[in-house]
Amino acid sequence: MTSDLKSRPHDGALFPEHPVAGLAGASFKPQHLAAILDDPSPGVFFEVHAENYMGAGGPPHAALTRIRRDHALSLHGVCMSIGGQNPIDRDHLDRFAFLVARYQPALVSEHLAWSTHGDIYYNDLLPLPYTAATLARVCEHIDQVQEAISRPIMLENPSTYVLFEESEYAETDFIAEIVRRTGCALLLDVNNVFVSATNHGFSATDYLGAYPLEHVREIHLAGHDRQEDDEGSPLLIDSHDRPVADPVWALYDMVIRQCGPIPTLVEWDADIPDWPVLKAEAAAAQAILDHHAHNFMIGKRHAAIS
Repeated sequence: MTSDLKSRPHDGALFPEHPVAGLAGASFKPQHLAAILDDPSPGVFFEVHAENYMGAGGPPHAALTRIRRDHALSLHGVCMSIGGQNPIDRDHLDRFAFLVARYQPALVSEHLAWSTHGDIYYNDLLPLPYTAATLARVCEHIDQVQEAISRPIMLENPSTYVLFEESEYAETDFIAEIVRRTGCALLLDVNNVFVSATNHGFSATDYLGAYPLEHVREIHLAGHDRQEDDEGSPLLIDSHDRPVADPVWALYDMVIRQCGPIPTLVEWDADIPDWPVLKAEAAAAQAILDHHAHNFMIGKRHAAIS
């Protein structure tokens, strides 16, 4: 299948450039295609998971081609296993690189996580110990990805449910060092920050105060599920199956007030609503982007998140 995919000419040269700066976006779901095409003013960019488009053609590519003609695209990988102990799967990376060349997305990203071990593939984004050995491996993998796609990639911070005693770095320091060594950019998932902070009992605002915000090129927002652990303490799950929660909106407003109108994507991957509901979530993000478009603080820290 890889050879078939690689042998097909890509359509990238046919796609116009669409601005993404200061714009809110939404996950593209094929069931929304007709509604989007009938919408006289969608006003968003769209993000897709790369792995859903790694076949050579067919309806998925026909739908994505139609969307890409009229909208900016964010290509988001979920299975590269950048933090895994295995070498990067070359076949997977080739397919990913082909999609970048074919669709010329405005934004390209992956996760700081792992999902493979040997020949086993997990349907989860699993956390890493923040050690020197892990840092070296992650940077090596990011270098390989960036060489393959001929551009910097954005790395997304994880949502976590466990911590590792052997970690030698704070997560924010670990991420900052990755950026320093590889030149990659960052995708800040604000919902992930809130989920991890709640699960582990640290301050989300302190985390954002230490995060290398000057390297953020895209932001993610999503809904989460609130549960309890065995001891009755709050346990949040990054479920992507409901609207963005109010505390996440508040954190997002803090970030945009400091950093300005960074392109922002609302993820919704389960219990997917009709297009107008998802569009309304993107519109709420757009309102915050527009509100702070000309009055944001330039610099690493702001009083609200330091």
